[in-house]
Amino acid sequence: MPVFFRPDWTRREFLSAAARLAAAGAGAAAGLSALTAACAGPERREAAYYDRLPGKKIQCHVCPLDCILEDGQTCFCRTRTNEGGRLYNRAFDRPCLLSVDPIEKTPFAHVLPGTQLLSVAAGGCNLRCLYCQNWEQSQAKPDEVRVLDVSREEVIAGTQEKKCVGLCYTYTEPVAYLDYMRAIAEEARKRGLKNFVATAAFVKEQPIRDLAREVDGFCVSIKGWRDEVYEKVCGIKRAPVLDALRVIKEEKRWLELVYVVIPTYNDDPKEVDGMAKWVRENLGADTPLHFARFFPEYKMTDLPRTPVPALDACVSAARDAGLRYVYVTNVAPHEANHTVCADCGETVIRRLGFKVLENRAKGGKCPKCSHALPGIWTA
Repeated sequence: MPVFFRPDWTRREFLSAAARLAAAGAGAAAGLSALTAACAGPERREAAYYDRLPGKKIQCHVCPLDCILEDGQTCFCRTRTNEGGRLYNRAFDRPCLLSVDPIEKTPFAHVLPGTQLLSVAAGGCNLRCLYCQNWEQSQAKPDEVRVLDVSREEVIAGTQEKKCVGLCYTYTEPVAYLDYMRAIAEEARKRGLKNFVATAAFVKEQPIRDLAREVDGFCVSIKGWRDEVYEKVCGIKRAPVLDALRVIKEEKRWLELVYVVIPTYNDDPKEVDGMAKWVRENLGADTPLHFARFFPEYKMTDLPRTPVPALDACVSAARDAGLRYVYVTNVAPHEANHTVCADCGETVIRRLGFKVLENRAKGGKCPKCSHALPGIWTA
């Protein structure tokens, strides 16, 4: 978990303390983590993807909810507000969290193993997941949580200073702060930094297509394989997520999937089999799939943690359905932490949870049979 700094620190004090902490050996995972004082003066930025309607109404077209707002109202995502007939994103320049994280935490298993990303988050989300681990930020408006008084330039400079290969927009829902994310990504790309998005992908075609052309890859969370799970647990429809996944594939961006296994809700191996077969047929058998252990949180504290045998059953179902790279991401040690060559069975990357113990994938190839592993292997 990120380390939260004193809320009364100024920007200079925060950056100085972060540098001292990293230098003292507290580690990259703590170096830039913080929730601090309210942002002094974020830039106002008009949002993209909306129509102006008569009577100062607007209709937002970022996600499939297509919110229609009267003057002064805010979208379901809590970030876009109608101000006098124009739509503004309240999350712009209001990051609530910065954290240097191992790339494996996203989770990515086929992207630059052993490197680090600067994770960026802002308040808001267009889902209502009952088990959200970061609900205090995601289920609040961006200006209702304590935020970092840090400019986009300082975010990018911090990424470079901490020797991160790029940024990941994560922890809350990046679709909610789409405009802010795209603004950072544009500048980061000019500096040679990579951009990745961890999202539930409940988003309309044009926004996700445009975003895919501006970033390097996605990790998409699949909440279940029945419409009932999406609607009951997350408050959204499943079909638009599948459409977004197809768009990411069409745009040829790197894609990995994560599936939180919730006891009694989506842990039936038959359900996993159906999901895995859809992935194989629509996204490709080489699409990495991560199964994550559920932890009781927020409004689902009555369920137990996912038993390891249930995760094992999901892994077996996905492999039997034809997926070639299947992982368990937040249980360690586990044999499915490792990357195994799908052609010859050689263990190419050994991991203990998010930590890379050994990486033998030189140039992204299996050291035994020279099979080229799918993924991003060079910065």
